[in-house]
Amino acid sequence: MRREHLGTRLIVLIIGLWIMALGVALSIQADLGTSPISGVPYTLSLITPLSVGVLTILMHIVFITLQILILRKNYSPIQLLQLPIALVFGVMTDGAVYVLRNVNPSGYMESLLFCFLGIIMVAIGVSAEVASDAVPLAGEGLAIAIFRRTGMKFGTAKVAVDCSLVTIALILSLFFLHSLGAIREGTIFAAILVGTIARQINRAVIPLREKFL
Repeated sequence: MRREHLGTRLIVLIIGLWIMALGVALSIQADLGTSPISGVPYTLSLITPLSVGVLTILMHIVFITLQILILRKNYSPIQLLQLPIALVFGVMTDGAVYVLRNVNPSGYMESLLFCFLGIIMVAIGVSAEVASDAVPLAGEGLAIAIFRRTGMKFGTAKVAVDCSLVTIALILSLFFLHSLGAIREGTIFAAILVGTIARQINRAVIPLREKFL
């Protein structure tokens, strides 16, 4: 994490996290499947009395623990800042779900619209996270740890993490809910489009970051 303009970077990160949380909440309200990273928390929220935000925090703690186990002595203590960021993101997610609680699509096409709006918002949030050049969310941190440990390309490691989360969410849904639960067509759309949209946004954002940050 670079130290220059750290306050501004953290502000950009917080704004990005809030936009991302709104995107997650909108995808939940669309009820067409959530993004891979939020599939497990949302599925567990349907099974347990815990909220999506609380379960997101717990999942990120697991991610941080896995990073430590993977990297061992090569784990940088600065990455423990992922924990307070996870706490903020979890609280924001619950807040966004509350704010959008009355957003109820009236039909499939409206659900599809909300789903794509949620995907775009998550992509914007991811772009802001990248532009902030601060500590990453624990999900990306886990992919980075796998990349550093195995030499696997980061993109491949990220896909592996996302696929694992989708598989876990699907197993939990089938076993406890006897349905697909949080894994639907929206999950596929998110898996394909979030990274693609974020890359396009980054092409415009990164030059601005280099100029102002």
